[in-house]
Amino acid sequence: MTNAMTARGESAVPRHPLWVRLTHWVNTGAFLALLVSGFAILLALPRLFWGETGANDASAWIVLPLPVNLEQTGWGRNLHFLAAWIFVLNGALYGLVALASGHFLRRLTPERDQLHPRHIAADIRAHLRLTGSGATGAHRYNVLQKLAYLVVILVLAPVMLLSGLTMSPGVTAAYPELFTLFGGRQSARTIHFLSAVLFVGFLLIHVWQVLANGPLDLMRGMITGRSARPKSPSAPSEEDPR
Repeated sequence: MTNAMTARGESAVPRHPLWVRLTHWVNTGAFLALLVSGFAILLALPRLFWGETGANDASAWIVLPLPVNLEQTGWGRNLHFLAAWIFVLNGALYGLVALASGHFLRRLTPERDQLHPRHIAADIRAHLRLTGSGATGAHRYNVLQKLAYLVVILVLAPVMLLSGLTMSPGVTAAYPELFTLFGGRQSARTIHFLSAVLFVGFLLIHVWQVLANGPLDLMRGMITGRSARPKSPSAPSEEDPR
């Protein structure tokens, strides 16, 4: 493969360290398990409420067009609990290593030029045309990627975790402050559902960004840790050894 890339004027360059790739794919599997099991749990009560109580015959804040099915709840709860802990522990490991290695500030924090409104508008136009970020996307995440990752890591993931814990009687018995934070168990359930919807939206945007920035090369980079780019003496390296 290396000889073939050399013949095309390309060279394999470092893209993602091993710990980034491992935590990425573990989180992908855990999130898919959470999505499937969460849907199975939702079928037991496809109605969303605000406050502390709710039932199938009660007035709901949001009524989902789904059939009531109580037979899927058992395995759904077991899988959801297991996948949630994998997701949380794996995410915590990613966060700790990212902070300790400088990866968070170096790769995920938008640079000054990327925050210029003209740059953001150009990035949005490029993505809508599925043309990506051009040469600048070869050595750094574009601003849309960075902003999406930061919102998920700093806002969406903590809200999902805390709202999920609020639905656990054992946790709220020890930390009743969670009820005050979310306004009740059913409110936490509603917020948890809406957060999951936003997570799915992020996943769709993530796939859209991959399609816009060279899907084959990006997938190779996330699987093998290296990607092929045209040789350019002036192009900065993507190498992130940590």
